Amino acid sequence: MKDRISITMLEGGIADVRLIRADKMNALDAAMWEALAQAIDQLKATAGLRVVVLSGEGRAFCAGLDLSSLGGEREPGASSAGGSLSDRTKGIANNAQYAAWGWRELPVPVIAAVHGVAFGAGSQIMAAADIRIVHPDTRIAIMEMRWGLVPDVAGMALWRTQVADDVLREMIYTNREFTGSEAKLLGFATHVADDPLAKAMELAAVIADKNPHAVRGAKRLCNMLADASDAEILQAESDEQVKVIRTPNQMEAVMAHMQKRKPNFVD
Repeated sequence: MKDRISITMLEGGIADVRLIRADKMNALDAAMWEALAQAIDQLKATAGLRVVVLSGEGRAFCAGLDLSSLGGEREPGASSAGGSLSDRTKGIANNAQYAAWGWRELPVPVIAAVHGVAFGAGSQIMAAADIRIVHPDTRIAIMEMRWGLVPDVAGMALWRTQVADDVLREMIYTNREFTGSEAKLLGFATHVADDPLAKAMELAAVIADKNPHAVRGAKRLCNMLADASDAEILQAESDEQVKVIRTPNQMEAVMAHMQKRKPNFVD
């Protein structure tokens, strides 16, 4: 993993996670697919984790599939990430889907800081973040149709809560490239910033100062929105509130606000 992704733990439980295959614009080869899975699994097991900031080093966030992965002999249905596309090797996902979907499964918020390009699988990894901050000139495309393929790195499950149905269909069918500024207007991005990483770190620090148990509960609720019924969501709201109300961390949030000081939460 070390030659593909770096993880640096910063003050306050913020994980600075970077794709570091800069010479290839962080394109996804077999080693990068595996590194993404390892990074997600490592973060799931990291004590004291509060927020993840995901970015790419060099000229790009992620240029998508390494085109060399399209060549060579492979059985029909085999994945460039290893294993079969049909087999559920990572919970509800296959190996490639987990490279994106796994960020949604992390119990803490993930903020993507996106610059350069986010093509194909890179656009789907971007979509997995809770919050997506892009440079206005970032080039983004759901690229798979160019190669006669369909999006299959969890993007379909992720974009449905972010982008209007007709807009998504157009972008998939045409593989049209669009900018970070347009991505904000269309729903693919949350914020546009000249320095996405600095903005992401600023936002991460704000979230890291909130009750970590309430933040995790809020992410669980947000993750339900695409599928759950009204009744299920209403019940889940109550269940999550019961877990945090009148707990030491919740009382600390109140006291810190009243006393105008930085809170001191326990994990």
